[in-house]
Amino acid sequence: MTSVVLLGKPEREIPKLPYEIVYTNTRDMEICSMEIEPILPGKKIPTASESAENLCCWRYGMEIDVLEYMYVKYARVWIPDPEEVWKSAELLKDYKPGDKVLQLRLEEGKDLEYSLDPKTKELPPLRNPDILVGENDLTALSYLHEPAVLHNLKVRFIDSKLIYTYCGIVLVAINPYEQLPIYGEDIINAYSGQNMGDMDPHIFAVAEEAYKQMARDERNQSIIVSGESGAGKTVSAKYAMRYFATVSGSASEANVEEKVLASNPIMESIGNAKTTRNDNSSRFGKYIEIGFDKRYRIIGANMRTYLLEKSRVVFQAEEERNYHIFYQLCASAALPEFKTLRLGSANYFHYTKQGGSPVIDGVDDAKEMVNTRQACTLLGISDSYQMGIFRILAGILHLGNVEFASRDSDSCTVPPKHEPLIIFCDLMGVEYEEMAHWLCHRKLATATETYIKPISKLHAINARDALAKHIYANLFNWIVDHVNKALHATVKQHSFIGVLDIYGFETFEINSFEQFCINYANEKLQQQFNMHVFKLEQEEYMKEQIPWTLIDFYDNQPCINLIEAKMGILDLLDEECKMPKGSDDSWAQKLYNTHLNKCTLFEKPRLSNKAFIIKHFADKVEYQCEGFLEKNKDTVYEEQIKVLKSSKFKLLPELFQDEEKVLSPTSATPSGRVPLSRMPIKPAKARPGQASKEHKKTVGHQFRNSLHLLMETLNATTPHYVRCIKPNDFKFPFTFDEKRAVQQLRACGVLETIRISAAGFPSRWTYQEFFSRYRVLMKQRDVLGDRKQTCKNVLEKLIQDKDKYQFGKTKIFFRAGQVAYLEKIRADKLRAACIRIQKTIRGWLMRKKYVRMRKAAITIQRHVRGYQARCYAKFLRRTRAAITIQKFQRMYVVRKRYQCMRDATIALQALLRGYMVRNKYQMMLREHKSVVIQKHVRGWLARRRYGRTLRAIVYLQCCYRRMMAKRELKKLKIEARSVERYKKLHIGLENKIMQLQRKIDEQNKEYKSLLEKMSSLEITYSTETEKLRSDVERLRMSEEEAKNATNRVISLQEEIAKLRRELHQTQSEKKSIEEWADKYKHETEQLVSELKEQNSLLKTEKEELNRRIHDQAREITESMEKKLVEETKQLELDLNDERLRYQNLLNEFSRLEERYDDLKDEMNLMVSIPKPGHKRTDSTHSSNESEYTFSSEITEAEDLPLRMEEPSEKKAPLDMSLFLKLQKRVSELEQEKQSLQDELDRKEEQALRAKAKEEERPPIRGAELEYESLKRQELESENKKLKNELNELQKALTETRAPEVTAPGAPAYRVLLDQLTSVSEELEVRKEEVLILRSQLVSQKEAIQPKEDKNTMTDATILLEDVQKMKDKGEIAQAYIGLKETNRLLESQLQSQKKSHENELESLRGEIQGLKEENNRQQQLLAQNLQLPPEARIEASLQHEITRLTNENLDLMEQLEKQDKTVRKLKKQLKVFAKKIGELEVGQMENISPGQIIDEPIRPVNIPRKEKDFQGMLEYKKEDEQKLVKNLILELKPRGVAVNLIPGLPAYILFMCVRHADYLNDDQKVRSLLTSTINGIKKVLKKRGDDFETVSFWLSNTCRFLHCLKQYSGEEGFMKHNTPRQNEHCLTNFDLAEYRQVLSDLAIQIYQQLVRVLENILQPMIVSGMLEHETIQGVSGVKPTGLRKRTSSIADEGTYTLDSIIRQLNSFHSVMCQHGMDPELIKQVVKQMFYIIGAVTLNNLLLRKDMCSWSKGMQIRYNVSQLEEWLRDKNLMNSGAKETLEPLIQAAQLLQVKKKTDEDAEAICSMCNALTTAQIVKVLNLYTPVNEFEERVLVSFIRTIQVRLRDRKDSPQLLMDAKHIFPVTFPFNPSSLALETIQIPASLGLGFISRV
Repeated sequence: MTSVVLLGKPEREIPKLPYEIVYTNTRDMEICSMEIEPILPGKKIPTASESAENLCCWRYGMEIDVLEYMYVKYARVWIPDPEEVWKSAELLKDYKPGDKVLQLRLEEGKDLEYSLDPKTKELPPLRNPDILVGENDLTALSYLHEPAVLHNLKVRFIDSKLIYTYCGIVLVAINPYEQLPIYGEDIINAYSGQNMGDMDPHIFAVAEEAYKQMARDERNQSIIVSGESGAGKTVSAKYAMRYFATVSGSASEANVEEKVLASNPIMESIGNAKTTRNDNSSRFGKYIEIGFDKRYRIIGANMRTYLLEKSRVVFQAEEERNYHIFYQLCASAALPEFKTLRLGSANYFHYTKQGGSPVIDGVDDAKEMVNTRQACTLLGISDSYQMGIFRILAGILHLGNVEFASRDSDSCTVPPKHEPLIIFCDLMGVEYEEMAHWLCHRKLATATETYIKPISKLHAINARDALAKHIYANLFNWIVDHVNKALHATVKQHSFIGVLDIYGFETFEINSFEQFCINYANEKLQQQFNMHVFKLEQEEYMKEQIPWTLIDFYDNQPCINLIEAKMGILDLLDEECKMPKGSDDSWAQKLYNTHLNKCTLFEKPRLSNKAFIIKHFADKVEYQCEGFLEKNKDTVYEEQIKVLKSSKFKLLPELFQDEEKVLSPTSATPSGRVPLSRMPIKPAKARPGQASKEHKKTVGHQFRNSLHLLMETLNATTPHYVRCIKPNDFKFPFTFDEKRAVQQLRACGVLETIRISAAGFPSRWTYQEFFSRYRVLMKQRDVLGDRKQTCKNVLEKLIQDKDKYQFGKTKIFFRAGQVAYLEKIRADKLRAACIRIQKTIRGWLMRKKYVRMRKAAITIQRHVRGYQARCYAKFLRRTRAAITIQKFQRMYVVRKRYQCMRDATIALQALLRGYMVRNKYQMMLREHKSVVIQKHVRGWLARRRYGRTLRAIVYLQCCYRRMMAKRELKKLKIEARSVERYKKLHIGLENKIMQLQRKIDEQNKEYKSLLEKMSSLEITYSTETEKLRSDVERLRMSEEEAKNATNRVISLQEEIAKLRRELHQTQSEKKSIEEWADKYKHETEQLVSELKEQNSLLKTEKEELNRRIHDQAREITESMEKKLVEETKQLELDLNDERLRYQNLLNEFSRLEERYDDLKDEMNLMVSIPKPGHKRTDSTHSSNESEYTFSSEITEAEDLPLRMEEPSEKKAPLDMSLFLKLQKRVSELEQEKQSLQDELDRKEEQALRAKAKEEERPPIRGAELEYESLKRQELESENKKLKNELNELQKALTETRAPEVTAPGAPAYRVLLDQLTSVSEELEVRKEEVLILRSQLVSQKEAIQPKEDKNTMTDATILLEDVQKMKDKGEIAQAYIGLKETNRLLESQLQSQKKSHENELESLRGEIQGLKEENNRQQQLLAQNLQLPPEARIEASLQHEITRLTNENLDLMEQLEKQDKTVRKLKKQLKVFAKKIGELEVGQMENISPGQIIDEPIRPVNIPRKEKDFQGMLEYKKEDEQKLVKNLILELKPRGVAVNLIPGLPAYILFMCVRHADYLNDDQKVRSLLTSTINGIKKVLKKRGDDFETVSFWLSNTCRFLHCLKQYSGEEGFMKHNTPRQNEHCLTNFDLAEYRQVLSDLAIQIYQQLVRVLENILQPMIVSGMLEHETIQGVSGVKPTGLRKRTSSIADEGTYTLDSIIRQLNSFHSVMCQHGMDPELIKQVVKQMFYIIGAVTLNNLLLRKDMCSWSKGMQIRYNVSQLEEWLRDKNLMNSGAKETLEPLIQAAQLLQVKKKTDEDAEAICSMCNALTTAQIVKVLNLYTPVNEFEERVLVSFIRTIQVRLRDRKDSPQLLMDAKHIFPVTFPFNPSSLALETIQIPASLGLGFISRV
């Protein structure tokens, strides 16, 4: 037993206090309070292997008499169960002292009686509250015992799908048997730089902790990964190495990290195999040291291996396989290069078919073989060596098929020409006879003679297997040696991190030598683990100044002594191996005699004399002695080795060379390997006899030595522990077997950690956390300014026993269960407060309900009474109405009867009178008809007689005409026989045709006339009909008169007869006309109906066509609009993708460029040692100059010194192949960059072309513009003439020699001076006229444009109206184009109006914001000054005064500039006035005679000095270029320029220098200046690239320089916003488009560097300010004991809040505004900043279980609202920054919404459209209640969410890419600043340049 430091106070006796149990009958109430007893000295603690009943005491650390009060009704406990290990149950009644049973109810509802042990009367362990279930750290649980640990792991593994959990310093990793998306590079970046307690448990957190401690403490680290086969040790070690490779990178371009990772496939192929528990089980232990340099980058690695399982080469159990490499070879046997190996199926070879399972499901051995070969190539193992390895492995397989034939019992032989042996000998390059001989014989050497003795068949088979094992072990060593050589560091190693992947504790039904060694190693590791745990506890207590004492604990040193001490098991085994006739039985007897009944840890089985039992720390293990001696000796016959050494195959002897030397770098393992030292081992000559001595070392001895060396290494490092747990034996994903898990937890030390934590003070809180959590238990008077004293006072009141807690320097330490008690008190108080609130609210609600009910009752009564009154009134009205209806009904019946009788009487009278009248009428009608018949008969007779006479006359005429025609016919026949007749006939026919044509025309005319006549006849007929009717009436009257006047009858009868004849004739004509008219009318009607039908058909067709045209036009419009929108979106996406790709390539190019510069600097340092006769010059400048030069001549000229000055390969130790490779890579990247740039230009050109098409306008009026241009040219010609005259005058003056004429006072001089003055003034006037004309031209262009827009609108309107009339598709297309142009015009006008409105709005907001900021600043200063001490207050007031004076200085400087402009304007006006005065004086001088001029005394003339007119150029000398770059770029301080000078001043100065070089047409000067400028900016950014102000300053100036090159390039697209004066300053000689592209690339690189800088600044603030800090005080409650952080983690230097982030954003924004950065660029920077804030916050939220709660969601939403408010204050809401926070906003909403029903699931799916499915499920899995009143998310609800989101196609990536940079654009932003007005301040030190 060993004493170890731990807590307690033995000086005084612990009092037992009366304890009051406060509880309620609510079932969900947790009884959490308890008392804990200290672990006193001398108290023995049982081991983890004892029964569960004996474990209860120490697990809870409580006294029985105190615990009696905790077991009350509804308390939940754990009871043992044979299937589930532990089951949860609930007490049905209180426990009382003396009770022998507990009344319990299981979770499934079954009741049972739990019997207590009558001796110990130990109660079952209590269960933790639900709020603590699923903790990240097991030591944070309130009750620390085995069932709590098991349940917590199960909940995390099954429900939350979390495979990692902390247990103190141990990371418990449960194998999920499923690929999880938690190992990507985004996860690595998220864990990089984080403290171990800040993030959820992960293997990356352990790796980061090791990496951080290595860098911080300058101490080597180790990660110990252990666990049984199949638990995931190898994968965990692999991920740890991947983390180091990703985070640190390599120190050279040799990709060491890739080589380190590439060693895994090789070692897995030769060292891993399939077992019954694991398909990829490591059958050896390995310790990989990853070396780092002083900058903590990977420089190399070294691997040590332990205890390779050689027996697997020759034997495999059922369902197991040999090493993977053998099956990979067999699967690749068909490859051409493997034909010589003569391989076949794995079932053909004895060494690969014994397990009966040659194939692993889901594994392609042929594909794995390709990966193995690629890894070998990457590690520098050449193809020839690879084929050599494969030959040896194939030879081993063929050796296994060698068979022996027995000659007798003591001898055997190999069959003649045995094919497997022949193949083996061919592959190994040895003689067949020798190998066949020595396989069946052995050599015995005595002191005098040597004998060759045959061996039996059994011994021959054992010797064959031993040879195969020996060859494979040596090959394994050789491969490990070459892997180490490939990973060996070329530079000095500064530190290392070791990753130990070693087997865990093993126990099987049959345990042999391998299990013995494995468990021996685990005993040593467990001892080291215990020592480290106690050491950390001691450091923590000493750091916090907590009193501690000694306790006893279980120590496994006796077990280790049993194994390795003198006369221990290993010692006796080695001694027995030296005996000539030693055997396993004799060794077992020695063990019994030595240790049985003398050592309590050693036992003998009852039923066996060939086995022994050892009590290990984890469990008892029974070992079978059979095979121990043979495996320990590892005997190989020397003669067989000599045959192999004589092989012609050169690789084979290399495998056995190490046996003749000092131990090889890896020979201290069970197969003869020692670890590689950190210094290179030089080969040394072996002393005589040394090899044989080393060869005789046993496997146990070698393993013990290597284990001691490993422990020394681990003790010299800081260890980190990863315990891998296998959840089930069937490899089912996310299936948890409690029995297997408990076995492994007991074996791997996790429960030991729990036990140690429970024995001390496991719960630890900082004072601030305790105060925040339990502030609710304090009264206002208890809260003091000192948080520590406040917590002390409160704890003394809450917990009377002071031994239950201790106060440290920064933390409060609680014993187990005390936090649960505090939680119970807190919950009770909160519950009481809730009840009081509920009582008050319910009373208020009931009172409100009563008042509402009383009002409702009164209202109901009022309405009922009114309803009754209305019903009575309605009854009265209905009665009165019924009487009235009856009256009118009766009256109606009587009246109807009377009317019926009257109508019948009138009808009878009418019928009688009608009958009499009709009879009279019939009689008159008969008389009239008889008269008519007589008239017609007489007329018919007369017409018949006339017809006979007419026919006779016609017959006579026809006979006469026939006779005359016959005579004429005879004449014609005679004439027809002559030719002339034919001619005449022809002529006659033509005439006849013409006549016929004429006749047809006439007939047509006649037809028309007939139609007219017919119409007239119809009219006549109608008139005559009327007349006849009137005549008939008249005749009737006359008939009556005739009756009266009988004397006139005869004359009247004759007249009547005559009239009758006329009437008959008229009627016949009328009848014929009527028939013809009816016929014509019928035809006309038929024609009209046909025309109507055709018209209706045409109308329907027309309407159908119009409808189709409209539909087609609408469809075409919609489709074209959709297509246009889609194409626009696609073009924008393609453009953004190309920009992003191009900018990423630029980033890569800049990185390679920096790497190239670094390599060049290193090369310069390497060759900088001066040598005699050689002087080296620096080539950096020339190379930098040539970097951006585009002329081939200059490039060659500048590259020449670079080529001359580069050192040769012999003089520099640099790898020139690597250098050339980098150069080639740079050139390839440049080509790719150029191609991408061409493609980008093409796409932008397409976009500009499309935009130009949209913005096309009709040409402006050319005549007026042409007239104006001619006028301007005329003025310019006049100016030239004036200049010529002025030059001639000046020349004449200079050529005149007479001193009296040229004297200043001479008259001629004065006249010439006046002329000169007038000419110069005329020249100035002409210049002003030219400027006026140019401005008029511009204004005319602007005036013409709206008219054209108006015309365009009119035309478009007309086109829109004509669409209805169009039937042709071409017309429709034209109409569509016109409509589209109209829409574009309207859209452009609306956009211009909107833009102007937004500008006005932004200006007003800017003014308001300025006033707000000034007000806020004054208030903040006032508040800050009041809080500061007097000295700081004075300093702050001085600082404020300095700032105020600076701002006033800037305002005064602006006013001074305005006054300077006013003065220049007044001077121009003064010139005009002076000119007028001069003209008057000249006129007066012309009136004076020459004599008067000579005689008059000459008065002195005052000549005013004219102000020089600058051209906006700066002149400098070529030799001053470097000085210009140095003063303006390299040594310029951005802060002074930003505060005192105009923004972008360096860019303006550089452009003005470029303008002057362009003016001089000096291409060399232009190129040199631009190249020096670019290189200077790069140098200053490389030197001060971490300073935000510097990067922002040069980004702003680079963009301004780029805009100046565009604005003054002379291209029309960039000159639209220029003034006429600015257009005069355009470049005239050079096209700098290529340099504009270079500057654009440089601006992109600076932008990316700016993003990296602000990311580095914001990164430490984001998590603390957005997640951890409580912006709304009191909302977030710290979860009990859930935030215990690792004591080894680095403490934060300061606490950042949201205000810190907003202040930093204000700082960024103000700096960018001061530097004059373009507003659009500022928006892009702000968008990128907000994306970083959102991504980092969301990523940490997804990786931190403690942050996923309802209250934290509220905090996040409040923080986001503050950021949005900042955007509104800065007028940046349209920058797109708010949209980047949408995923974070939705995650916060997801934390706050209800998560129970299907409706909630539907709402969540529709709400979280910016989150991926993986992120939604992760947040729901991580959701953790902070208080008891919150509820966990059910697993079924999460499954529902997954089902609903199953069809969503989104990225499977869990985390957002926080390193993503949006593609940046630089919109053209012309400057209104005139170049000629720029003044160069003297502070810049640019006195050597002058304004031109």
